[in-house]
Amino acid sequence: MSTATVEKIDTGKPGVPLGRLVKVELRKMFDTRSGFWLLMSIAIIATIATIACILFVPNDELKYDVFGQAVGFPMVLLLPVIAIMAVTSEWSQRTGLITFTLVPHRGQLILAKAIAAVLVGIAAMVIAFGIAAVGNLVGSALNGVDPVWDISAADYGYIILANVLGLLVGFMLGILFRNTPGAIVAYVAYSFLLPTIFGILAALQDWFKDLQPWVDFNFAQTPLFDGGPSGEEWAQLAVSSLPWLVLPMAFGVWRVLKSEVK
Repeated sequence: MSTATVEKIDTGKPGVPLGRLVKVELRKMFDTRSGFWLLMSIAIIATIATIACILFVPNDELKYDVFGQAVGFPMVLLLPVIAIMAVTSEWSQRTGLITFTLVPHRGQLILAKAIAAVLVGIAAMVIAFGIAAVGNLVGSALNGVDPVWDISAADYGYIILANVLGLLVGFMLGILFRNTPGAIVAYVAYSFLLPTIFGILAALQDWFKDLQPWVDFNFAQTPLFDGGPSGEEWAQLAVSSLPWLVLPMAFGVWRVLKSEVK
């Protein structure tokens, strides 16, 4: 009878659909105060940066690219933090045991978290650039000049890709550390300390100057902000992503799949 009961339970009942998991993860990113205000801070900072451009940028330099750079810089730091918190919340809030019990397929759950983080990141960028567009119109009207739209649709795509890559680096660090402060500190070191070290080394050693685009993931992303990479630069971006994103991400996911959740 017990065997029949087990067979009745294991009749191929479908698991939770990925789309539903993504919706749950999106809601969880807004549920906590820290998550909500972190997301709101993107719009707040974008608005403050836009107002600052209107007030302080000279009329002859008032163009959309300036507004875009002003609202884009905070996103470089904030979006990866959002991705980090999307992962580490299961451990920092001690909800991992409940979550992984309700959804035993951990790989699907990690994928849902990644998709949710990317969707929020893209939405945040669209909102920020929308605020910059309004600022460009208002600033031009106040200063009596024609608005300059010097960012193409292709440029938008490259900038969004660059920010998504940065967001995924934060997501990868969240999986590796599973601790919010540790992952954030690691991202700050990755974003500011490593580029400085690589830049000094490239300035002092000619052999490393040619090698840098192939090993420095941050440096390889630069063409994404400068109109788009060439064929060789796409290859450099792909190769440099292996040690800094792909392999650590794979190792972190493997650890999550194999580790005991308490």
